[in-house]
Amino acid sequence: MLSSLSILPILVFLFLLVLAYDLIRRSYHRTSPGRLRLPPGSMGWPYIGETLKLFTENPNSFFSNREKRYGKIFKTHILGCPCVMISSPKLAKMVLVSESHMFKPTYPLSKEKMIGPEAVFFHQGPYHTHLKKLIQSSFLPSKIKGSVSQIEDIVLRLLPTWEHNHTINTLPEMKKYAFEVAMLSVFGKKLESEIEGIKGLYQCLEKGYNSMPLDLPATPFNKAMKARKALHEKLRRVIEKRRESGETGEGLLGTFMLSNEVEGKMKLSESQIADNIIGVIFAAHDTTATALTWLLKYLHDNPHLLHAVKREQEEIRCKRLEAKRRITWDDTRRMPLTTRVIQETLRAASILSFTYREAVEDVEMEGYLIPKGWKVLPLFRSIHYSSHFFPNPNKFDPSRFEVAPQPNTYMPFGNGAHSCPGSELAKLEMLIFVHHLTTTFRWEVIGEEGIQYGPFPVPRDGLPIKVYPVKKD
Repeated sequence: MLSSLSILPILVFLFLLVLAYDLIRRSYHRTSPGRLRLPPGSMGWPYIGETLKLFTENPNSFFSNREKRYGKIFKTHILGCPCVMISSPKLAKMVLVSESHMFKPTYPLSKEKMIGPEAVFFHQGPYHTHLKKLIQSSFLPSKIKGSVSQIEDIVLRLLPTWEHNHTINTLPEMKKYAFEVAMLSVFGKKLESEIEGIKGLYQCLEKGYNSMPLDLPATPFNKAMKARKALHEKLRRVIEKRRESGETGEGLLGTFMLSNEVEGKMKLSESQIADNIIGVIFAAHDTTATALTWLLKYLHDNPHLLHAVKREQEEIRCKRLEAKRRITWDDTRRMPLTTRVIQETLRAASILSFTYREAVEDVEMEGYLIPKGWKVLPLFRSIHYSSHFFPNPNKFDPSRFEVAPQPNTYMPFGNGAHSCPGSELAKLEMLIFVHHLTTTFRWEVIGEEGIQYGPFPVPRDGLPIKVYPVKKD
């Protein structure tokens, strides 16, 4: 009897949970006569929806299975939010470009807190436009040309450490490289002593970024939020030091500070500057490191392409040695095959499978209703794997980029006003790295095949490899 009484509250709770879910589900599906209906699809389990399936299945299978069943537009439930996923270039353009005013950028609240609510990703309107112009001005080709030798220095410091450790884990090594390039782009060539502790704080922040948002003592999220507070304070001291010295300094931080001195320009507070610095580090770090990891995997798995890339890079190396010079911006413009391999890596890996937007009002799309407040997710990965735009999409084939892709079908850096402003820097750091890697080492992938998610798809275990120095003339 006592046992039955103890189970009763649990049964009541479960009954109420199912009842609440049923009411919510009915509200999602309810339509009035003459009203538009919601897109087809499944809302999955109560609260969790289809989140677990999305983050544990092969993303290609997750999206393609639903596209085959429901079409190019379907509903689902991810991370506690009702969503509409779209896999049509036409609809992606509508959401990201032509009708972008009806779809505001959005992220889960915990991630906004961690990066900072004033970061450019989370805004529209004049504030976003002002920030985007400042960030873009720091990553124009005319600006990043001057960073070639500094980026090469980072590569030349990293690769010799591989010679004494024949087995390495690719992803962590690529994260080291991408982090240093991010620091260079944010703070410039002369790194202040105050930023020495930034790496440890950022790593703590990164661990919490993909954790459950439980702000309890000792949880990764709690530790990350404390690290974020310390990181904000460290950035505030760097800004203060630059102001006291009378020099705005270099890098993106210098651009922000210099803009504040221009009469009539929108002024940025220290918190706004800090949030955007942290946001740019996030954007420049994980995605580039993941792309480089996949690049090594694809080259290893396609020996004929690796041989051709090595030949292209050796030609440039020989010219450098003859002229007794280091790599230049012009050298990176003379790497057509390597550039196409990078383009195909970004398509095949599709580091960003989708992006989040939120309908700011009820929207009609392809005869369906997208209610105000619902998330809308353009599926970059599905478009990149459409055989209509990329024949034989599962084949790694850089030659497909000998002809420019159709508009709105290739979006590794997003599209529209919120596309990645640092795309040229990311490609530059990949080209410089590939040049020195292929002319310094050969490598062999070890361990099991497979993909893991965290949250970006990466080769299993971060792609462990054995490296062997290449004998040079």
